[in-house]
Amino acid sequence: MGLELAGAVIGLTLCGLWVDYKFDTGHIGLITGASIGVVGGMYNFIRQALALMDENAARKKDDHPDSGDRRTDEP
Repeated sequence: MGLELAGAVIGLTLCGLWVDYKFDTGHIGLITGASIGVVGGMYNFIRQALALMDENAARKKDDHPDSGDRRTDEP
């Protein structure tokens, strides 16, 4: 998960640097690329972390059933 975040930030920052070099835009491409990389990388990171938490919660629920679910016929 962390490598994807770093990859998004680094990749889009490099794309922004290329745009700055190619079109002589100052640092606008760099800032824009880095910003989009951070936002996109964090979105993907949070999405994967939430999915992992849901998966772990479902696994715990399957492994340890609640004692209240068991019914007995004793008076």
